[in-house]
Amino acid sequence: MQEPVQDLFTVNNLWMMVSTLLIFIMHLGFATLEAGLTRAKNTVNILFKNTLIPSIGILSYAFVGFNLMYPGADYAGSFFGFAGFGLSLPEGWDTSNYNAGYTFFTDFIFQAMFAATAATIVSGAVAERMKLGPFLIFSLLYVGICYPIVGMWKWGGGFLNTLATPFYDFAGSTLVHTVGGWAALVGAFLLGPRLGKYMPTGMKAIPGHNIPMATMGVFLLWFGWYGFNGGSVLSADPGTVSRVFVTTSLAASAGAIGALITSFFKFKTYDITMVLNGILAGLVGITAGADQMGVMDSIWIGLIGGVLVVLAVIAFDKLKIDDPVGAIAVHLIGGIWGTLAVGIFGNLAGWNQLLSQLIGIGSSGLFCFASSWLIFFTLKRTVGIRVDEREEIEGLDINEHQMRAYPDFASKD
Repeated sequence: MQEPVQDLFTVNNLWMMVSTLLIFIMHLGFATLEAGLTRAKNTVNILFKNTLIPSIGILSYAFVGFNLMYPGADYAGSFFGFAGFGLSLPEGWDTSNYNAGYTFFTDFIFQAMFAATAATIVSGAVAERMKLGPFLIFSLLYVGICYPIVGMWKWGGGFLNTLATPFYDFAGSTLVHTVGGWAALVGAFLLGPRLGKYMPTGMKAIPGHNIPMATMGVFLLWFGWYGFNGGSVLSADPGTVSRVFVTTSLAASAGAIGALITSFFKFKTYDITMVLNGILAGLVGITAGADQMGVMDSIWIGLIGGVLVVLAVIAFDKLKIDDPVGAIAVHLIGGIWGTLAVGIFGNLAGWNQLLSQLIGIGSSGLFCFASSWLIFFTLKRTVGIRVDEREEIEGLDINEHQMRAYPDFASKD
């Protein structure tokens, strides 16, 4: 007969693996959302990038990222640490005693799914005009090096975790979403807008080709977020996991309502794309403090996130920063808001916590902006990052992949 402790370990480890599968499904959500909100002639390119991103993310995280993010106790309170290349198995191949709640391999694969998400966020913001090769190079460097360094500052025991009032980011509003959001902002700025987006007479809307696909993507992301937030409990504790499920659901729902009201007030129409991004903004917003919030806290965080995402989309268009899917508004603005919300709502609310949250946002933002600028700018000056005008007009599918997503509907001339 098994010991009760072993039974509990098995349950905790199983929940972590189920959460990993849920996060993996989010990559399909990103792929369908981005493909749906862009034009048909770039669908293969979007799907190709979102297929390669998890592959690059998992491999680079195994080779270097995991040991950058979790370098060991010797680097507690520091800005940087590295435990060596490859996966360092502390117990050899038997990792059952690695942690009280899960094995070494479960820890690695769960964290690897998080890592790949950062580059996926960038994919949508640079869609329809960025060369594939440079994007993949950027993804390799950013996911393999930049993301785990920032993650180490909190989750790996770095300096953000040793502040007088420790910075708090439960599942990554800052450490995942703004990391991707800052890079998305830099990439969109250095690329410039799509042809025909901003005209002398004003902004021209470039609608996506498949709203049902985009809607399916958001529901897949919402579904996967139960693993993203629920798995971040790092155990199957019934009280905390169920609480996280409720706060996550409430924030997503309130985000939809906030975006609906704001977009109707601004545009006098019921815009499904704004509601979809409102759901995502609510999810990003609650991610930093999903385990610390009550019912009304979660609703307010999601509602304000939904309002902010609509206003942010409008603001970025006024600045002529072209983001085809609204990724910067969702992940950067939503992530900043969610991180600040930890110091405003819930169990940790207070001025000291709010100051620590600002330190975390500022330090990670400075590092991510600078590092993504360095990578993108170097690529721009060397191999170039934008396709030429003819390729952009014809579409990336036929020029970079020599195929179309919908060949039966393509022009025959």
